[in-house]
Amino acid sequence: MACVLEAPLRMSVLSEVTASSRHYVDRLFDLDPQKVLQGVIDMKNAVIGNNKQKANLIVLGAVPRLLYLLQQETSSTELRTECAVVLGSLAMGTENNVKSLLDCHIIPALLQGLLSPDLKFIEACLRCLRTIFISPVTPEDLLYTDATVISHLMALLSRSRYTQEYICQIFSHCCKGPDHQTILFNHGAVQNIAHLLVSTSYKVRMQALKCFSVLAFENPQVSMTLVNVSVDGELLPQIFVKMLQRDKPIEMQLTSAKCLTSMCRAGAIRTDDPCIVLKTLPCLVRMCSKDRLLEERVEGAETLAYLIETDVELQRTASISDHLIVMLADYFKYPSSVSAITDIKRLDHDLKHAHELRQAAFKLYASLGANDEDIRKKIIETENMMDRIVNGLSESSIKVRLAAVRCLHSLSRSVQQLRTSFQDHAVWKPLMKVLQNAPNEILVVASSTLCNLLLEFSPSKEPILESGAIELLCSLTQSENLALRVNGIWALMNMAFQAEQKIKSDILRGLSTEQLFQLLSDSDVNVLMKTLGLLRNLLSTRPHIDHIMSTHGKQIMQAVTLILEGEHNIEVKEQTLCILANIADGTTAKELIMTNDDILQKIKYYMSHSNAKLQLAAMFCISNLIWNEEEGSQERQDKLRDMGIVDILHKLSQSSDPNLCDKAKTALQQYLA
Repeated sequence: MACVLEAPLRMSVLSEVTASSRHYVDRLFDLDPQKVLQGVIDMKNAVIGNNKQKANLIVLGAVPRLLYLLQQETSSTELRTECAVVLGSLAMGTENNVKSLLDCHIIPALLQGLLSPDLKFIEACLRCLRTIFISPVTPEDLLYTDATVISHLMALLSRSRYTQEYICQIFSHCCKGPDHQTILFNHGAVQNIAHLLVSTSYKVRMQALKCFSVLAFENPQVSMTLVNVSVDGELLPQIFVKMLQRDKPIEMQLTSAKCLTSMCRAGAIRTDDPCIVLKTLPCLVRMCSKDRLLEERVEGAETLAYLIETDVELQRTASISDHLIVMLADYFKYPSSVSAITDIKRLDHDLKHAHELRQAAFKLYASLGANDEDIRKKIIETENMMDRIVNGLSESSIKVRLAAVRCLHSLSRSVQQLRTSFQDHAVWKPLMKVLQNAPNEILVVASSTLCNLLLEFSPSKEPILESGAIELLCSLTQSENLALRVNGIWALMNMAFQAEQKIKSDILRGLSTEQLFQLLSDSDVNVLMKTLGLLRNLLSTRPHIDHIMSTHGKQIMQAVTLILEGEHNIEVKEQTLCILANIADGTTAKELIMTNDDILQKIKYYMSHSNAKLQLAAMFCISNLIWNEEEGSQERQDKLRDMGIVDILHKLSQSSDPNLCDKAKTALQQYLA
């Protein structure tokens, strides 16, 4: 019986809830315009701060009627304005409210309202649009569907301080990525918004500043323009510097620092400019301190990480500013121990920001340790740092995992740390786990880190091999993602360096000849260079060269021919000739060259090439083929003499290049011995 009654019970509860709200909606349909207006005003007062009432009115169909009244030209301006206010209030409720408003096509209706001559109505429409666009459920592209909208919004900027505040807020929330930046830039955003930075209204100044922080982010075109714009005789960078002084609100300091950071990263401001070194960087370091709010510390650390990411001098300056490295360790101490927290709201706040804090700290540590060995040492010596990174690799939050991997990658550039801390904490284990199943953005950084852990001096190399890394890396070389292909082949190249014959055979077996050819014909030069580097490392030490060439010789010679005949740059050809020189160093393998007249002619051609690097690499091949102490050298020397190689060697012994000259003379001595 309970099942049968369940639905009616629900219905009766709903009807009780909505009955009290129904009269608000009913009044919207009254024939007397004055009563309709009063009904909308009463509705406005009823919904302020009352999410339950907002939801009820939406369920009862208030939104379509309000939009109808808002769009009717017969409606009074006061009624249309009050409708826009109520709709804005409904939008301030839950995300579901916003979805309901979007489903009723509220945005086109409000944009249409902006064509009205009445300023109060325009402001109400803009306020409502602002509320809708700052909601995460609203697609930003809805602002850009009609090309005339942006132009009209730019024109409305001059109407009042409210239009300025709301329009700047709409722009800063709807500017996501280069396409949006370009549209706003081409519609004169910089010129139209710049003068708002000196507005008498703090809110307008702040929203204009936020606009510039999103417009300039990773955008050289905007940044290069901003640096030359002046307002009241003062250049924008100087205005931004004034805005990040200590006496300004924190929000303003942070946003100005973001603007200057973006301009610096885009090359519009030099990294050694005093406004960066003496103003922006210290401001961002201040934001990381314990007395700042958690969200400010997150934003400060992330912006600072971006500012110093590629500049070693800024990294050094930041590392010695205000004990930053030690200060960041505090980011891992949230939420505080439960005993210390009596306030549930505080615990909830700490929990919410704990992930963001860890992510920001890892990012900043990654930037700080990107180049300098001493800084890396200080980071690793910070309390429990390696344990924190290892824990970070298995966090549920993808963003924290990615930041932890980035931090590990940065620290893995240190030879010293690879030999000590990385080994002590067996970081390769969680790293391999990350590589088993992760999104591409994590895989790219994790596989780059693995490349470093596979360098010959790294103690992690052996256990990584034993844990099935070859199969994993071979599968990465087949990825559609370019960075993953590069990293997969790069890691195999490092793995093959001075490796045992079994490992080399396992790599070749794992890759397959077909995949090797695929990589050698890859359109990306990085993939090609790393694949050639892998082949060169596989074909080192005579027994290995002979063994590999006895099983894969035909295919490898085919690949070498393919590359030497192709349209490739000097570095690619040089690397390929070095592979031939390695093959020529084998005991039995060199016969694969001597019996291949096509390859011999190519070596001869490159001996007379205009590029000295290629000449030198070709001569290494010849030297290895004619070396006296090896069996069959006389026959090889005779064959090469008949081809005219000795004549070329005589010419090269007169070369002005000392390396070429010495190598040619050494080769000629083999004929005289």
